[in-house]
Amino acid sequence: MAEYIIKNGHVFDPVQGIKGDKADVAIKDGKIVKDNEVSSKAKAIDAKGKTVMAGAIEIHAHIAGPKVNVGRIYRPEDKLFTYTPKKGNIRMAGGFSIPTTFKTGYEYAKMGYTTAMEAAMPPLFSRHVHEEIRDTPIIDEGAFPVFGNNWFVMEYLKNNEIENTAAYCAWLLRATKGYAIKLVNPGGTEAWAWGLNCLSVNDPVPYFDITPAEIIKGLIEANEYLGLPHSIHIHPNNLGNPGNFTTTLDTLKLAGGYKAKNKFGRDQVMHLTHTQFHSYGGENWGNFESKSKEIMDYVNKSKNITIDTGNVTLDETTTMTADGPFEHHLTELNHLKWANVDVELETAAGVVPYIYSPDIKVCAIQWAIGLELALMAKDPMRCFITTDHPNAGPFTRYPRVIKWLMSAKAREAQIKAFKNSDKVIAATHIAGMDREISLYELAQMTRAGPAKSLGLSGMCGGLKPGMDADVVVYDFSPDKPVANPDQIEAAFSRAAHVFKSGVEVVTNGEVVNNGNKRTIWVNAKVKENPQVMRDIQEKFLKYYSVSQANYESLGHHFVPNPYAIEVDATQ
Repeated sequence: MAEYIIKNGHVFDPVQGIKGDKADVAIKDGKIVKDNEVSSKAKAIDAKGKTVMAGAIEIHAHIAGPKVNVGRIYRPEDKLFTYTPKKGNIRMAGGFSIPTTFKTGYEYAKMGYTTAMEAAMPPLFSRHVHEEIRDTPIIDEGAFPVFGNNWFVMEYLKNNEIENTAAYCAWLLRATKGYAIKLVNPGGTEAWAWGLNCLSVNDPVPYFDITPAEIIKGLIEANEYLGLPHSIHIHPNNLGNPGNFTTTLDTLKLAGGYKAKNKFGRDQVMHLTHTQFHSYGGENWGNFESKSKEIMDYVNKSKNITIDTGNVTLDETTTMTADGPFEHHLTELNHLKWANVDVELETAAGVVPYIYSPDIKVCAIQWAIGLELALMAKDPMRCFITTDHPNAGPFTRYPRVIKWLMSAKAREAQIKAFKNSDKVIAATHIAGMDREISLYELAQMTRAGPAKSLGLSGMCGGLKPGMDADVVVYDFSPDKPVANPDQIEAAFSRAAHVFKSGVEVVTNGEVVNNGNKRTIWVNAKVKENPQVMRDIQEKFLKYYSVSQANYESLGHHFVPNPYAIEVDATQ
C-alpha cells in the first residue's frame, strides 16, 4: 500500500485533544503512524489552510435491506437523480432519498464518511441486508438486528430470564452477522399485528403479557450481561405524535441505575435514536411545539445515555421504519402510498413518501427541534448528527445540517424564509440560540463520539497512531472568517481528499477508487445453553417458514472482508 503524509493541515482530533493545531498526519500500511515512520517516498499532500479530520461515522441510517429495496421499487420518481462517474471503474448510480447501493457508498465517501451502520435489520432477511452491504463500495458497514418485538425475547423477559435472553441475543447476532441490539417501538410493532399499538412504556403487549418498559429494561440487562460493544439502540414508543416527549422521558428513565459493563470503552447503556421525532409537545398538530429543552435537560445530566438528532432537511423523502403502526398512521395523515410487511416472529416494517415543506408549520418546527437538540448538548461526545436517513431527509444533506449548526446566520435566514416564521418562533427555542458548533465539536459529534458509542474507538473516529487510516481533508480554513454560510455546506459536500484504510478513495470531491470495505459484526459467545437451543429448534419447526439450518447460514456467505469483534461472556 502507498505511503502518504498530509502536511500543514489544521487537525481536529478529539481522541488526542487536538483542536485545530497545524500538524502532519502520516499513513502507512493502512494505519495512522508517526511522522518519522514513513519513508522519503511517501506521497506528500499539502493541506495548508485546510481542515483535517478522521473519517466520519454514520451511527444510524437505513441503507440496506428489504424495506430500502421496497422504497426503491415503488418510488420510481425518486430515481430522477443520477450519478455519472467521471473517471476510474466507478459505477453509474441513481436515487435521491433512497439511492442505489453504489451511490450510497460514493455519496458517503465524497462527504468524508468512512463507516456507516444499517439501523434495522430484520433477522430473517439478513441475507438481503448483507448482499446490499457487499454491493455498497468504500464504506465499512455493520447492521443492527431488531429485537424489541421478537417472540423469543418477549417470552424470556416475561419470565425474567435474563441469561436465556442474552444467550438468544448472542445466537441471533452470530446467525445474522449483526452488530448491536436494536429496539423499534418495543412491543408496539407486535401489537400492530393485532391492529393495536403501544403508545406508552406501560401499555400491555397483546398475548405476551409484557410491557415495553419490561422489554427495554430486560434488553439493557442482557446487553450488559454480554458486554457488547454498543449499548441498546432504541427507537422509543409513540414516535411522531404531539405530546410524545413524556413517553421519551419515561423511556430514558429506564436507563437509570445501570452502568456499562464492557471492554470497549463505552460508558452508556442506552442510545436514543432520531431524538427529534421524540421531542414533541402539544395535544394536537394545532398547538404542536418543541420539547427539546425537556429532553436535553435529562440527557445532559444522564451520563449513561447517548443520542442522535434525526434532523429534518426540508426535502421530499421516503420514510421507512420497522415501526409498522406509525407508517400506517402517517399514510392516514398525508394520503400517499403505503407499503407494509410483517416478518414472522420478529418484526414488521412500513414505507411511506413524505414532503417536509418549509411552508408547513409542523415541518418547520420539526426542523427547529432537530437543531435545538444538538445546540443544547453540553457533551458533544454524546450527541451525534443524523437525519435518520431517509426518514427526516437524505444523508446527502449532512453538509446542510452542518451549515445550520455552525452558522447562526444560516439558521436566521432559514427561519425568515418560513411561511409561518412567527408561529415557528413561538413554538420553538431556535430563534434565541446563538451557539455555533465549532470544528472540534463537529469532530466529536461525527467522529470520536459515534466511534466511542459503538465501541470502535480503538479502530476509527480519530487520528492517533495505530488507528485505521480513515482520514479526510476539507477545503475549509479555520483561520478565515466565513463570509457566506454556503461555503460551509460546499466544503463538507465535496472533500478534497478521503482515505479509507490507507487507500485514497476521493480526490477533489470525486470518487477515484472503490476501496477495500469491510463488514463489522459481533461474534458474541456465551456458555452453552441447552434450553435456549431447544426453544429455537421447537419454534423453527412450529412457526418459521425456513429451517433453522438455513436461517443460521443466512448471512454467512455474503459478508465481505469480515471484521469480527469478539465478545466472550462465558466467564
